[in-house]
Amino acid sequence: MTATLGGFVLGTPDPPALADFYRALLGWEEVVRAPEWVRLRAPEQERPSLSFQLETDHTPPVWPQAPGTQQMQAHLDLQVEDLDAEVERARALGATLEEHQPQQDVRILRDPHGHPFCLFLPGA
Repeated sequence: MTATLGGFVLGTPDPPALADFYRALLGWEEVVRAPEWVRLRAPEQERPSLSFQLETDHTPPVWPQAPGTQQMQAHLDLQVEDLDAEVERARALGATLEEHQPQQDVRILRDPHGHPFCLFLPGA
């Protein structure tokens, strides 16, 4: 049997609000919306999807990682064609740019609920 990635889920105290951020950032469509669960997918593509589930006690991870703190267990990598323009667009949507940037062709940001994500150029 072969496993296939069906989707990725982010915990958040407000699934509809975080889904709205990623829907605008990615241009994906919403396929399920409830107060405790929202699922997005790329247009005309069933999988993989990006979902948001209610996590009332969500604690954002620390970046860069530090012993004894909430660790980043996963993050999204989003390929873009124009790094500077997409960073500014993400910021206009509510993302924040992290101070620590370990690579020249990658930018680490946080979504409005504190999940780190990376924007990167092709070949990075």
